[in-house]
Amino acid sequence: MPSNETTTTAGAPAAGAATAPVADLAGLVLAMAKRARAASLALATAATARKNAALLELARRLELPADSDAILAANARDLAAARENGLAAAQIDRLTLTPARLAHLAESVRQVAALPDPVGELLDETTRPNGLRIRRVRVPIGVIGIIYEARPNVTIDCAILCLKSGNASILRGGKEIFHTNTAFAALLPAALAHAGLPADAVQLIPTTDRAALNTLLKLDNHIHCIIPRGGESLIRFVAENATIPVIKHYNGICFVYLDETAEPAMAEAVTVNAKTSRASVCNAAEQLLVHRAAADTLLPRVARALVARKVELRCDPASAAILARGQIPHTAATEADYRTEFLAPTLAVRVVDTLDEAVAIINRDGSAHSDAIITRDETAARRFLAGVDSSAVFWNASTRFNDGFEFGFGAEIGISTDRLHARGPMGLRELCSYKFLVEGTGQVRV
Repeated sequence: MPSNETTTTAGAPAAGAATAPVADLAGLVLAMAKRARAASLALATAATARKNAALLELARRLELPADSDAILAANARDLAAARENGLAAAQIDRLTLTPARLAHLAESVRQVAALPDPVGELLDETTRPNGLRIRRVRVPIGVIGIIYEARPNVTIDCAILCLKSGNASILRGGKEIFHTNTAFAALLPAALAHAGLPADAVQLIPTTDRAALNTLLKLDNHIHCIIPRGGESLIRFVAENATIPVIKHYNGICFVYLDETAEPAMAEAVTVNAKTSRASVCNAAEQLLVHRAAADTLLPRVARALVARKVELRCDPASAAILARGQIPHTAATEADYRTEFLAPTLAVRVVDTLDEAVAIINRDGSAHSDAIITRDETAARRFLAGVDSSAVFWNASTRFNDGFEFGFGAEIGISTDRLHARGPMGLRELCSYKFLVEGTGQVRV
């Protein structure tokens, strides 16, 4: 493999390696893609037991003291660089691994191993009048390229979901998390070998050079799907430059709407959770809408709880007037605030006159990601659930539940805001296509 880096058999640099120039970057990426395609054909027919064995070995290694210490040490290097480069606290939180987060990651690997194998699942079956038996069965997509930025769990999430669904994967992470990604990738060859699966089933591109990405996006003869995870600029770059189908996840501009019959304690608890449980993630609430009939009662209570957790409230005139009467800290919102993914402890607040107005605002200003209504009125809830055009819509529950792990998928490869093929958390079934199996007894077409 033409590279001047030390690499593992999976095509990833040794743990702790720094990104370095590659003599023939285009050749390196092309060679990885060809090997991935060969591996994908083997994975497509691999027994479920072998795939699960690889996953369980990976989970075991994530918890081995030597391996977990190496991962945390690599992550510490990335965090030190992030602080030196002046990244915001919310960005650093996205980069951070802890023993608890590693344990959660290992558990997600085990959950994926425990899930049913989607490959070969019968979708439908019919027998034609001429006797042809036609079955439609689920099959892997083939080779999936995943391009991502500053989330260390993505390396493992993508590797395990692609593996269990019979897909080979090529991973290209961002520079902010390069050492952590490399340490994770170093565990994969042994886990694959343990199950007798091809080492090239999961490969990490051993450089963050943009030229590698440019090459990857054009290899439509070998790669069947690209999934970008990161900021809007990265996703738009991928979508505009790829010759390969792209499954997109743009912004997470998520809304919580407090309807006029919302129970106050629930309104407070759900809004606070949706905004503050982890403000830096895509399913965190960024916008709060409150029905005018309940705003005088609900808004001060919810606002005080948010301010107590150091959330900045950016308000429209109606909500600002209510908070001013209660001497609750707030600032005036700009028009841009109403369409912003803050990824920080900031929340835009508006008062609306009707449920229909709330639905219209969400469909206009949101990103079709995750939106919630808090109400005791089932009729209102059903109208909201039907009318909001998002990948996941919640009634009396936090937007933070739009997540593959929380939906029982074990993990997710991303939350798609597209409308074709996959929408919402992408688990094993969303990483599959299908094919038709046709059985005859000598029929010919006339």
